[in-house]
Amino acid sequence: MTQTQENTKETPKKSLNFIEQIVENDLKEGLNDGRIQTRFPPEPNGYLHIGHAKAICMDFGIAQKYGGICNLRFDDTNPVKEDVEYVDSIKEDIQWLGFQWENLYYASDYFQQLHDLAIRFIKEGKAYVDEQSAETIAQQKGTPTEPGTESPFRNRPIEENLLLFEKMTNGEIPDGAMVLRAKIDMAHSNMHFRDPIMYRIITSHPHHRTGNKWKVYPMYDFAHGQSDYFEGVTHSICTLEFEVHRPLYDWYLDQFVTPDYRPKQREFNRLNLNYTVMSKRKMLQLVQEGLVAGWDDPRMPTVCGLRRRGYTPESIRNFVDKIGYTKVEGTIDVSLLEHSIREDLKPKAARVCAILDPIKLVITNYPENEKEILTTENNPENEGLGSRELVFGKELYIERGDFMIDAPKDFFRLSPNGREVRLKSAYIIQATGYETDEKGNVTTVFCTYDPTTKSGTEGGNRKVKSTINWVEINSAIDAEVRLYDRLFSVEDPSAAGGDFRELLNPDSLKIIKGCKVESYLKSAQPMDHFQFLKVGYFTIDLDSTSENLIINRTVSLKDTWAKKS
Repeated sequence: MTQTQENTKETPKKSLNFIEQIVENDLKEGLNDGRIQTRFPPEPNGYLHIGHAKAICMDFGIAQKYGGICNLRFDDTNPVKEDVEYVDSIKEDIQWLGFQWENLYYASDYFQQLHDLAIRFIKEGKAYVDEQSAETIAQQKGTPTEPGTESPFRNRPIEENLLLFEKMTNGEIPDGAMVLRAKIDMAHSNMHFRDPIMYRIITSHPHHRTGNKWKVYPMYDFAHGQSDYFEGVTHSICTLEFEVHRPLYDWYLDQFVTPDYRPKQREFNRLNLNYTVMSKRKMLQLVQEGLVAGWDDPRMPTVCGLRRRGYTPESIRNFVDKIGYTKVEGTIDVSLLEHSIREDLKPKAARVCAILDPIKLVITNYPENEKEILTTENNPENEGLGSRELVFGKELYIERGDFMIDAPKDFFRLSPNGREVRLKSAYIIQATGYETDEKGNVTTVFCTYDPTTKSGTEGGNRKVKSTINWVEINSAIDAEVRLYDRLFSVEDPSAAGGDFRELLNPDSLKIIKGCKVESYLKSAQPMDHFQFLKVGYFTIDLDSTSENLIINRTVSLKDTWAKKS
């Protein structure tokens, strides 16, 4: 085969998304001397969710691809909602996803610079102190088709504005009594230009970094672009809801930046996922009202929740890569996220036997008090995972569903009809009888085995129509298995009307105690991944111990929700 022929078989080069195209065009034009600098700017008022993961992949990914840097900057301008707990969790989530920031910044690093800039705006007649209530200011904004009404304080003297802003800064004015507004255009077609608020008073909540030093705090629209500028950001990449804010972002910069450099804001579609909620407010409700076990509940769309459920960083990054970046809003089916974790774990996870609803199986012709060690592969798709040993004996546990008294013709597992089945990596057996309890539930199945059919031997090649899982009774480990499913029973709980909490899926968590798993899992550590044969992918929970094994279902082997729709 020639080199040319070989090249034709290579994976085609992936096309650029529109943000990458913008960056490449900027580089060709020599914008900002070819420098690429991005930032990820979360507000520390909650835990990151899967939507933030998409933004993280964009911000850090652009910097990595084009040899630039990406900084982490906390937009901590509202002490009422922010907390160090959220700061720490955000750092952890970013690093877990596989990224590392170049520098760590806070908007609060620039409080003095922003305050100085606000004073400059006042002195230049571009800002004024308004004493009206928030409700009145909102009413005076007008509508998209009707101009707003100017505040009676809009044209107060510059000296008076400076004095009042000083009093606001010194804490002499109560919360909500005054705000500082930019003086732009109350008739502008873009509502964001109708004298937006630049500063508000907050004296009742100390800041997580600056304590009680500041009594006034900048609004997002005033702080964001300026912070980008102070840091040297070249590409300020946001989600689409900030597109209407971009002209204001540029207007603020126009008032003071020099021609040699300025950041550019660009927007992409945010990630909306069905069968969940992405609103921090709604997620906080779920947590505070005890409807979930916390921010890291494996049913939550938070990064820490997905991690605890068993999602890997690779699966999330691959998911984000598959859905891509566009300028069109839409909702992604959670089944694509579930497919990504199946795809990632299929070659990685050891495949083990776990019996969730155990009944006893007694091999009547197996020698009493005898044990033997069998060998089985950990993953037939990955030889590098090696093999493990299984203890085999006279008494085993099997899944209740693998035995049926009155079996139909298409039931190929154990039944009294004499059909042969194989025990995984062991022998072929045949049911001979069973016992039930007083309610008629099967408790024990009796069978015989053919000692010439051991897996891996010549006799083991004999074909049967079904293979069932098992664990040896004395070596089996007790486990609590938590079967997690989608948090809500409807695709869009936010748009369904009524109270979204009433739409929670009652089957989103089923806890099964008394499950029996292989002794192989005795040494398993929290966050280790396994495939339970014929069941799904599972992960050892963070609270699991050697005395109390807790295992979370990450995802079933197949999408069961597709059948419901």
